[in-house]
Amino acid sequence: MSTNLSPIDIAKFAAAKRASAFVKSGMRVGLGTGSTAAWLVKCLGERVRDEGLDITAVATSSQTSKQATDAGIKVSSLNEVKWLDLTIDGADEYDDELNLIKGGGGALLQEKIVATASDRMIVITDSTKKVATLGAFPLPVEVLAFGMPTTQLLLEEMLNGLDVMGNTSTPRMAGDDLFVTDEGNHILDLHLGRIGNARQLALILNQVPGVVENGLFIDICDVIVTGHGDGTVETYDINSGETDTAQFLPEPVENVFRDDGV
Repeated sequence: MSTNLSPIDIAKFAAAKRASAFVKSGMRVGLGTGSTAAWLVKCLGERVRDEGLDITAVATSSQTSKQATDAGIKVSSLNEVKWLDLTIDGADEYDDELNLIKGGGGALLQEKIVATASDRMIVITDSTKKVATLGAFPLPVEVLAFGMPTTQLLLEEMLNGLDVMGNTSTPRMAGDDLFVTDEGNHILDLHLGRIGNARQLALILNQVPGVVENGLFIDICDVIVTGHGDGTVETYDINSGETDTAQFLPEPVENVFRDDGV
């Protein structure tokens, strides 16, 4: 195969291509945010154009909404659609139980709302995101601008009593300014190293005043689609316990997706 894509990009394409086959005409589909989700939008856009695929998409960010619209996919809002058949999104980390860390692209709040408003969630990723224990990737926590320094202090104090390796946090920046989410909030990245009890942490984080939502997705993901650099894809359904393998190799194409998320 002659292509100018890196092995990681081939892995992301292959996972997106496999996941796109789960989408059928008439479905209401949540679309994630980040570089892997961008490949999915491209694959679905090709099916809309070439096969007449008719779906209604709900995007998890303004970035994905524009990508989908540009690809010819009909985009609506969750307020209008209310419930989804399927959401397909990426992840920053996942473990054997398909618990996830998400939010590297800054869209964790909308991503979690959309994912939990779906009958199924499929995560598309590459093999580098698989971990034995969550926590090496900084855990994003979306917080209100009001009282943000106080919220940060409360979070770090709370972490002292939990089963994590680290208890420091840093505000997410966009150049010289604080990063602002689509909902007008900010993000604190928690540097934990290892999360001993992700379920407990997810519950406790949201009790801290000023916290809007955290990037731990627990018992939400149903299927993980993992791509590899040679185009091989493994699909694992946690509900059935079944795994299948396939291979998808892209045509030579310019990589137009910056790796600014998952």
